[in-house]
Amino acid sequence: MNSRKILVTSALPYANGPIHIGHMLEYIQTDIWARFQKQRGHTCTYVCADDTHGTPIMLKAQQLGITPEQLIADVKKDHEADFADFFVNFDHYHTTHSDECREFTELIYNRINAAGHISKRTISQLFDPEKEMFLPDRFVKGNCPKCGEDDQYGDNCDKCGATYSPTDLIDPKSAVSGATPILKDSEHFFFKLQDFQEMLQTWIRSGHVQEQIANKLDEWLDDGLREWDISRDAPYFGFEIPGEPGKYLYVWLDAPIGYMGSFKALCDKRDDLDFDEYWAKDSTTELYHFIGKDIVYFHSLFWPATLTASNFRTPTAVWAHGFLMVNGTKMSKSKGTFIKARTYLDHLNPEYLRYYFAAKLNNRIDDFDLNLEDFQQRVNSDLVGKYINIASRTAGFIFKRFDGMLSAQSSEQSLLKEFQDQADVIAKYYEDREFSRAIKAIMLLADKANQYIAEKEPWKLIKTDGGEAETKDICSVALNMFRILSIYLKPVLPEMSKKVEQFLNIDALNWHDHQHLLLDHKINKFKPLMQRIEADAIDAMVADSKAASSKQG
Repeated sequence: MNSRKILVTSALPYANGPIHIGHMLEYIQTDIWARFQKQRGHTCTYVCADDTHGTPIMLKAQQLGITPEQLIADVKKDHEADFADFFVNFDHYHTTHSDECREFTELIYNRINAAGHISKRTISQLFDPEKEMFLPDRFVKGNCPKCGEDDQYGDNCDKCGATYSPTDLIDPKSAVSGATPILKDSEHFFFKLQDFQEMLQTWIRSGHVQEQIANKLDEWLDDGLREWDISRDAPYFGFEIPGEPGKYLYVWLDAPIGYMGSFKALCDKRDDLDFDEYWAKDSTTELYHFIGKDIVYFHSLFWPATLTASNFRTPTAVWAHGFLMVNGTKMSKSKGTFIKARTYLDHLNPEYLRYYFAAKLNNRIDDFDLNLEDFQQRVNSDLVGKYINIASRTAGFIFKRFDGMLSAQSSEQSLLKEFQDQADVIAKYYEDREFSRAIKAIMLLADKANQYIAEKEPWKLIKTDGGEAETKDICSVALNMFRILSIYLKPVLPEMSKKVEQFLNIDALNWHDHQHLLLDHKINKFKPLMQRIEADAIDAMVADSKAASSKQG
């Protein structure tokens, strides 16, 4: 099998607040896929960064009485701790407020401008006369122009669903100061997205996005692409437009450039990675972006057009997923189902969530339901009741009766071959991001292993005359089945895998290790690998989330 060179990213979390379990769906999905590629022996590099620019960051820092730089440094520390504790294994985690990102952002803007894809024109916007700043749509509130509902944002109404311009609001007020905004003119800079209409139509229909996404993008393309406003006026926390003092590049221009900046920072630390090999226009490496369906427009239209306009390669694929629901509805602060990553970690093992997400994730963009009762039952039944059960029922006999030595040969070649032969099928499921199908196939094998142990009854056999040799063989077969399942589960359960490797007294499990068996091999004493989820731990997590929300509210 030829080794591939793969660069994979997750969407950049915004640096104005904590990570919650809705975010974790994406980072766990990406991490499983990247770990799988590494386990297969490919050169797979996983980078990410905090998205740090924009008006919300600037205003939050003011509210806290600190600089934006201090705010983003504090948030980055918290984000990295949450990811590490969920075993999300970035090769590098960066920030968009960095020298690398600034250099690439300026380079890309200058190339786009030189190629004639930037236009300028004066527009009228709502301006806060007290704060002396132009107001983004979400920082204007007023009555909906369609249904009259009060306290609605400047871009859409939560009650009737209408979309509109902030200038259409009735009785608008600045969400920053409460002042009545005025209309003020300003020159803005636009990226001529329409110049890339044909290129994008071809790109979208060439397998770079999922079918559901391609259909949605076609609707936008059929309407005709329009110029994209890429400038903001001071005061603004971000990168200034080269040669245009007081004018800043909109955060959504530099955010995806964060993928390049993070990778460049890693290349500067490592001799085995070359930036141009991965990002040059003629690159033959693979580039994948995992994102939520809400940012498809930016990643599948603006981003490939930006890259093409500035003479860089476009992504191999942009893969979107749906939103996380909890107990069938949107995450709710009042119900305690808006759960921060840290609150989850305070109560439950991160690998429970990694497993449950894997057991339900597919490669489509359907919303994903974390049903807390099903979560408890699924983890307890599959991981503790089926998978770990194989080792816990058989390892004791090997350790106590046979000095920890497995049999020198196996009497169950055909059964073990059945487990080995599933490697390519399960690998294809992982590759295609059909994680739920991979887990289903793995658990069907776990059922077979448990059925084999139940039929052979080694606990009875060991007590019979001459039953020792057969008991040793049965338990050795069971532990070899357990080891093969551990290989298949390793991308999902990295920490558990380390414990399994220590117990089986083996090196780190690679994918191809399924091809050979552990024979005449000494294992260590089995220790419990995972506890069952208790309902009171879930209840305590929900109660803590509810309490935290009521304090904020």
